Amino acid sequence: MSPPLSPQVPLLQVKGPLLVVQLLETTLLCLVNYASLVATNAARFRLLAGPEVKLMEIGLRRAQGPDGGLSASKYSYIGGFDFTSNVLAGKLYGIPVRGTIAHSFIMSFTALEEVQPKVLAPLAGGEPVDLVALAESWLRRVCELLQSPPEKANRGELAAFVSYAITFPHHFQGLLDTYCVMRSGLPNFCAVALALHQLGYRAIGVRLDSGDLGQQSKEIRRVLRACGTAFQVPWFGSIPIAVSNDISERSLESFIREGSEIDVIGVGTHLVTCPLQPSLGCVYKLVEVNGSPCLKLTEEEEKMTIPGIKAVYRLYDDAGHPIMDLMALEDEPAPKAGQELVAHILGRRGEATKIKPSTVEPLHRTYFRDGQVCEVLPSLPEVRNHAQTSLNQLSPAHRRLHEPQPYPVAVTEKLHLLLAELRQA
Repeated sequence: MSPPLSPQVPLLQVKGPLLVVQLLETTLLCLVNYASLVATNAARFRLLAGPEVKLMEIGLRRAQGPDGGLSASKYSYIGGFDFTSNVLAGKLYGIPVRGTIAHSFIMSFTALEEVQPKVLAPLAGGEPVDLVALAESWLRRVCELLQSPPEKANRGELAAFVSYAITFPHHFQGLLDTYCVMRSGLPNFCAVALALHQLGYRAIGVRLDSGDLGQQSKEIRRVLRACGTAFQVPWFGSIPIAVSNDISERSLESFIREGSEIDVIGVGTHLVTCPLQPSLGCVYKLVEVNGSPCLKLTEEEEKMTIPGIKAVYRLYDDAGHPIMDLMALEDEPAPKAGQELVAHILGRRGEATKIKPSTVEPLHRTYFRDGQVCEVLPSLPEVRNHAQTSLNQLSPAHRRLHEPQPYPVAVTEKLHLLLAELRQA
């Protein structure tokens, strides 16, 4: 089974007693529609972000209930996201889990005296060190470098960072925009990160959740590089910068246009609720009864069904790009690589075209026969890898998100004649 690239290609074929397969309609459509919708939406974000930027699904608070939240995490991962903030999805499906400090955690601290415990043992061993005092000394040096008054750095925020660093020294990260990014959040983060470095640990990142994210990322990168150079910490300038805050496709396009320094993007509402297309219209239609092909006839060609039990093939060119999906009747011989064939492209008034594929791939596989699973079902990572490989094989003309070239779907000569015969009848 492979996902279709165009309407009218059968994603799934079900054969059996009529009453039984009719009862399956609602179940199968429920399972297929939302899964395909979210995975496709996630794939659009992945195509925009490119292969280097990490994408994190953070949509549980906006999802359609607990079940919708779990489903969105799973299908976003298939579509190309790297992480989820949904811990249960990580436990159930093995999806890598990531998250950051909450604003409420930072705001709950008001003074450095609240940090308990105050000490942290060096990574290499030895006597524990007062991390509060060490971070304060680094804050003075950082503020001097940045020419920023130390008193402008919020001490409650510094306390929150130190407390988090003592608890998670291997996973320290800073949420910078609770108060002021450049005068408080960033100096406080750098101070704690440099204090950790002195003890042998390494901070893993910062996050922004408001403001002009693209511009701020460039300013933050400049400061991180300056600290790395001034204090001789080479890795400091490459600390990952993560962003969130109602991220949409338009946001990603803006980041690319501005040449931002963003490494990780958290997407929530615009991923799990699919606002550009809130539902997907997959349908479940009868195409053959007791060996007789049948046709749903309508004035709208895109809603007309293709009769008969079909085999579906993906045809590739010499460059390895898919150029067409071809539907044939099940009893027809399969097309062969390097052999010319005649196909009728749907939506073009049935015009015939000749094509010679370099490679032919059958798209349907049988997983369930006579009430039993007959082939090992792929794991979630295997499904994800298959989806990403398929997307990467598309030609740029078909893969672009704005005004893509329509991907052709065609039928064989024999299926074309059957369709014409049933229409006439």
